[in-house]
Amino acid sequence: MFDTELVNEILSQILTAAHHIERRCKDIFVPDDFLVSDAGIDRLDAICMMLIAIGESLRNLDRVTDGKLLVKFPIVFPV
Repeated sequence: MFDTELVNEILSQILTAAHHIERRCKDIFVPDDFLVSDAGIDRLDAICMMLIAIGESLRNLDRVTDGKLLVKFPIVFPV
């Protein structure tokens, strides 16, 4: 069995990162909105970093659960 407290913490980090992405994208309507200013490029960079963090958290979650949790969700973690 795996440490459910640690799993919950990792899931919380993923959810927080997703909320950050959602907040940072709220004023973006077309891809060019990221490119018209330095602030847009900075926003794109920040969103990319959050996506990387989510990917690393999913990999960590898979490691912590010995590959038994994410295999149940192939859309998230294809086998």
